[in-house]
Amino acid sequence: MKPSFRREIRERQGSLAQLEVMALRIRQNVGGRSVAETVKSFAALIIFCCMSSTMLFAQAPSATAQPDSSAAKFPAANVYADTKLTYKVIDAPKHTYGYDVLADRRLMIHQTSAPALPGNQGFKTKKDAAKVALLVIEKVRKGEMPPTISIDEMKKLKVIK
Repeated sequence: MKPSFRREIRERQGSLAQLEVMALRIRQNVGGRSVAETVKSFAALIIFCCMSSTMLFAQAPSATAQPDSSAAKFPAANVYADTKLTYKVIDAPKHTYGYDVLADRRLMIHQTSAPALPGNQGFKTKKDAAKVALLVIEKVRKGEMPPTISIDEMKKLKVIK
């Protein structure tokens, strides 16, 4: 045998001996369990961590995420400055009334329930529906988009008590 080959064999034997010493130390440090058992436990721990991080990142995006492109987009305040805004009182379910707001005779808002109130009940009278429709038109003219109606505004109009 060549001397370089013998040296390589000795180095490999030395490396194997070091590995055996390391395995013995690991076995002593893990309470006498075999290396295979320790490796299995370690692998289970790694799998658990991976699954936990997967679940964490799979949750819904936070509020700082990009806005949804399918969300309603409202026009700028000055868009309806020269537009003819009208309303029409309409029939709503359960013998109640709602309203449509039209911009240049095109449907802009279709409201079959009284805004700011729970449920989907319409207005009791055509007059009440007309009062709120006129307030909505006023808000649109001022550039309030969407033209939301509050309970206080409904009380001021005497639509509710």
